Amino acid sequence: MGIFSRKTSVLSAGLLHGAADRHSHILWGVDDGVQTPEESLGILSFLESAGLRSLWLTPHTAEDMPNTTAALKARFSELKAAYGGQMELHLASEYMLDTLYEKHLAEKDLLTMEDDMVLVETSTWNPPINMEELLRDTMSAGYRPLLAHPERYRYMEEDDYSRLTDMGVKLQLNLPSLLGFYGDTARKKAGMLLKKGMYTFWGSDCHRMASLRRQYDTKELNPKLGSLLELLK
Repeated sequence: MGIFSRKTSVLSAGLLHGAADRHSHILWGVDDGVQTPEESLGILSFLESAGLRSLWLTPHTAEDMPNTTAALKARFSELKAAYGGQMELHLASEYMLDTLYEKHLAEKDLLTMEDDMVLVETSTWNPPINMEELLRDTMSAGYRPLLAHPERYRYMEEDDYSRLTDMGVKLQLNLPSLLGFYGDTARKKAGMLLKKGMYTFWGSDCHRMASLRRQYDTKELNPKLGSLLELLK
């Protein structure tokens, strides 16, 4: 796909065709995302019709949302049984870097993506005091950290991103950031990181059908960044 002549939408650009969404909250009733099986199935149908190849369901696991691995696996089995479509569905979790994460890590009780890659996050405003230590402990335990939506972290600057990637941490873009859904600062950071080739994957971070449709229909995608996004499929 060539560079578009003007701003376009994700759907119009065909960016979902054959792509993998690495971050979503579509598994119903387990966190602050989708709450009903009907909405979960509606979103899956919408994404499949848009051409998405693979979707990772990554519900929160944190001190204030203490999901267990067993409970998430059980709900995921229910969703797969109800879905019956052709899109590839996978289960992982988005772990807040907190004391509960330390417990899961010590017990090697983490829901991961392929190659033992684990999706992690911090608060928007402040990192945990022992953030780099936790990331190094994660790698020492044989896992590969994937940092969710780094462009949204107000405390991070370009040098911080470089230091993390030099450590071996992968970065995951939130697609709405490029469209201005989290404000101008996150949009600029996302554009910078994408142009520098510092992202490895992208995700929608979908929590609701309405926001997902708005995200993919809005004509705010910069054409050059749209072309770079194709490299993350």
